[in-house]
Amino acid sequence: MAEISRAEESILQSLADSVEIDIKQQNPLADFLEKGFTGIAWGAALVAASMLFLITWRVSLDAWPAIQEFGPGFFFGREWVTDDDTFGALVFVYGTLISAGLGISLAILLGVAVAILTSEDLVPIYIRRPIAFLVELLAAIPSVIVGLWGVNVLIPASMPFQNFLFSNFKWLPIFNSEPIGQSLLAAGMVLAVMVVPTIAAVGRESLLAVPPELRSASMGLGATRWETVFKIQVRTALSGIIGGVMLALGRALGETMAVAFVIGSTIQISPSLLDAGYSIPVVLANEFGEAISKLHIGALMYLSLILFAITLVVNVAALLLVQLVSIKSR
Repeated sequence: MAEISRAEESILQSLADSVEIDIKQQNPLADFLEKGFTGIAWGAALVAASMLFLITWRVSLDAWPAIQEFGPGFFFGREWVTDDDTFGALVFVYGTLISAGLGISLAILLGVAVAILTSEDLVPIYIRRPIAFLVELLAAIPSVIVGLWGVNVLIPASMPFQNFLFSNFKWLPIFNSEPIGQSLLAAGMVLAVMVVPTIAAVGRESLLAVPPELRSASMGLGATRWETVFKIQVRTALSGIIGGVMLALGRALGETMAVAFVIGSTIQISPSLLDAGYSIPVVLANEFGEAISKLHIGALMYLSLILFAITLVVNVAALLLVQLVSIKSR
């Protein structure tokens, strides 16, 4: 039997060698298309990477007068007086980070809740789909429209709540100033409205990607619906949800028009969320068209470089965090 099997193997091998076909030689068009597609893919990747370095180089070149004048101390400067060419970035960095962080904090719970509602069978499908569509439709609304809604609807509607916070919790530093309407809190609420669709959409797709066998196994072992959702579904999709949150944070850091309507545009650093503030994108939009001196333009471009560095750090941190969570969840 061993001799027969060896003979069969040798016969099959000889047949395979005789009918072996070089696909690339038989179809030169396919070989050409494959090489062409590979070249296009490499070219697109190189263009995308080179654009990052080109933007950094150009912004740094325009910011060079301010870099030479102020150096690293520009980041910690609190004054911004255009008439005296005195510029500092700390006020704008503070306003950007506080408003974006507040917006993300308000949006996480709502976004994850919408993602769970639209991915689980908690409500009928004819209700889930319209809710998912309407939430994602918020992302298509222009930011200037959201800003107008914020200044004409959200701020007047939130004034009783802001007055309540001041009246009852003014012993806390974050609520110790009398509300005037436009504030860091208002900017955070507007940003929350704008980034909820991103968190909800990415979270929903991450939850839908969880294998249904995990849910069935959890329910079969006696877990309740909510135990299954939070201990199995959400934990398995956690890396995707975190990725959506960090993506939303990147948008919140760079939002301009909507924030410009509601933040107050006041050059100050106040611990109170009820006080007005300023952010880097807003000051760029407000002053870039009126900047005349090279030092003023350089200071604005220096702010752009700082904002670029902040968003880059956020994206790198998001990538590392997603990878860490993915490794731990395996």
